Amino acid sequence: MNIINNIKTLYIRTCGYSYTNLGRLFLRLFVGIMLIQFAVRQLSTFSAISHTFPSVLGMGSEASLIVMICIEMICSVFIMFGFLTRLMTLPPFVAMIIAEYHLLHDTLNSAPYMLNWQSMGYLPVMFLGIYFFILLVGPGKISVDYFLSLHLIHSEDKSEDEELEEV
Repeated sequence: MNIINNIKTLYIRTCGYSYTNLGRLFLRLFVGIMLIQFAVRQLSTFSAISHTFPSVLGMGSEASLIVMICIEMICSVFIMFGFLTRLMTLPPFVAMIIAEYHLLHDTLNSAPYMLNWQSMGYLPVMFLGIYFFILLVGPGKISVDYFLSLHLIHSEDKSEDEELEEV
């Protein structure tokens, strides 16, 4: 009988409990580190890729690359700390849409049959999915945004329950 109770307890703890805030923190750290490593690679090979980087929105290739590196570095740090999280997901989201467009445009113009699961075209889509998820669910309770909102709520003598829904 004791074994059955242990199995029930284990089942309830693995299926019934939710660690959403820890999951959001992990996802923010993961996507931030992944995008920062792209920025570091682009920064280290700046002179080699600045002439071949696609020109975006009428800017030259070098200016487009500088803007992309800034978006990758600054927004990633903000997202990892959970500060202005929803706002900071928008620039990389737009950048990934543009990157996907350029990757598909270049691939489809040369040889459409070359697009497979190993192509780089799937990487911006993965980032788009993660940024969209973060945009929808927010940063969670393990974030600067949450602690700042608590400070603002308490400075106005209000209750957390009144102001914050499930965070």
